[in-house]
Amino acid sequence: MNPSDVTAFILTRDEERDLPRAITSLPHGMPMLVLDAVSADNTVAYARAAGARVIERPWTNFVEARRFGLGQITTPWTLMLDADEELDDRLREAIVAASGDADGYIVRRTTYFHGKPMRMWSGEPLLRLVRTSAARIENVALHERLACDGQTRELSGELLHYSYPDARSYREKFARYTAIEALAKQPNVLSMAGDVALVLPRFANGMLRRGALRDGPRGWYVAWYSALYPAVVAWKSLRQAGRDRKKR
Repeated sequence: MNPSDVTAFILTRDEERDLPRAITSLPHGMPMLVLDAVSADNTVAYARAAGARVIERPWTNFVEARRFGLGQITTPWTLMLDADEELDDRLREAIVAASGDADGYIVRRTTYFHGKPMRMWSGEPLLRLVRTSAARIENVALHERLACDGQTRELSGELLHYSYPDARSYREKFARYTAIEALAKQPNVLSMAGDVALVLPRFANGMLRRGALRDGPRGWYVAWYSALYPAVVAWKSLRQAGRDRKKR
């Protein structure tokens, strides 16, 4: 696959720390589209200096942003990338070597926490390279999902995801995401009770079956918060419903 036939599409907002790593991991000669949500740092300046086409657009949500950006791409192929991700050497080579005989290509992503890969978050299959004409953006929970009609294949290598540089960033996203999901969840006491009852089984699954135990304290921390997540969403949903009743 000729890199010039693929546009790397990246959403940004105040990503001056991570964006250089993402851009420098791309195959040489690949066009870039950066859709920026009005950054206050040097994100836009860096992206333009690196040769990216930059469109600034006020933030609405992930689905609308991705759909808008996808509509701006004119190359036959689109590579969807987050600003805090990078292609490893094998994946970069695999993209160039891809024959283009499928409509989409799946990559495997590993997420890092405190600068180290997490077994709980390794090997996640994601469709990221698609024929532009066959691509569509689906609404899934908090974010968006790239989908396509037609045959898909898997590429070798890894997509490395540096979403959580420290525990503080993890807690901030945990608080933000659970609050957003709670707004969309129907409050239900029985549902919350069920989620609370499943906290320990989920924790055990993360520790043993998904490998968090072998990651040491980092893994235990993530396994515990991951197990708590559904119960916290349910609790926040009930709390919000109570606040709404009081306002009436």
